Amino acid sequence: MHRDIQTDNWIAVCNLDDIVPNTGVCALLNKQQVAVFHVDDGSARVFAIDNYDPNSEASVLSRGLVGNLGERIVVASPIYKQHFDLQTGECLEAPEHSVATYPARIDGGKVWVGL
Repeated sequence: MHRDIQTDNWIAVCNLDDIVPNTGVCALLNKQQVAVFHVDDGSARVFAIDNYDPNSEASVLSRGLVGNLGERIVVASPIYKQHFDLQTGECLEAPEHSVATYPARIDGGKVWVGL
């Protein structure tokens, strides 16, 4: 459920070093909770998805465990352990509960998320 919009509005979330590699943080951007993940599998990358887990109806995805299922980089929800693809937002066990993704990038040592 990638938001297919032109991203002219980039918001600096934090320094890349503020996020421990292979974990996430929650950022409040325009009154919406966004889970931002720093994935380091040889090169640092960042991903942003909704923080709200529709399976448990709780805002917890930023606290999930980051890993791989095959070629997919995922976060496992800390409550019911469903896996969300960090690139697409797809919930692998229940695709009808997929979440939105946001463009994210690293620039000048900072993490930026596009809204």
